[in-house]
Amino acid sequence: MEKIPMTAEGYSALEAELKHCQQVERPRIIQQITDARTHGDLSENAEYHAAKESQSLNEGRIAELEDKLARAEVIDVSKLSGDTITFGATVTLIDEDTEKKTVWQIVGEPEADAKKGKISITSPLARALVGKKKGAQVEVVTPGGAKAYEVMKVEWK
Repeated sequence: MEKIPMTAEGYSALEAELKHCQQVERPRIIQQITDARTHGDLSENAEYHAAKESQSLNEGRIAELEDKLARAEVIDVSKLSGDTITFGATVTLIDEDTEKKTVWQIVGEPEADAKKGKISITSPLARALVGKKKGAQVEVVTPGGAKAYEVMKVEWK
């Protein structure tokens, strides 16, 4: 069974989502199914079929979350340090073409969210960054073509 690396923050978010699916969504969907059953013939009851579909999706998500949490390897980023980029590092990059500064934290797949500045350890950029130090030049092949970056800062938050 392959472990899934993640931060404590990412683990907590998955736990919260699992709790929501089990304690809020599951009872709500069961109530929808119960209500829809009172409307008569189930074969032509759109509400019933929609509620059963919701139930299927919710139960699938619960199973997926339980699996990820069971395989989670929680890494405490606050105990990490050094100047070499590894899992959990927050990296400041300068795009060598546009001089645009970006900040990324390297996290586990389940918690990756580009809008929040978190990229998956399996992403092309993270794979190119791992093992590098401040001042290093990094070239990443992206769907839009090759990009060159300079590592400006490596932090542990």
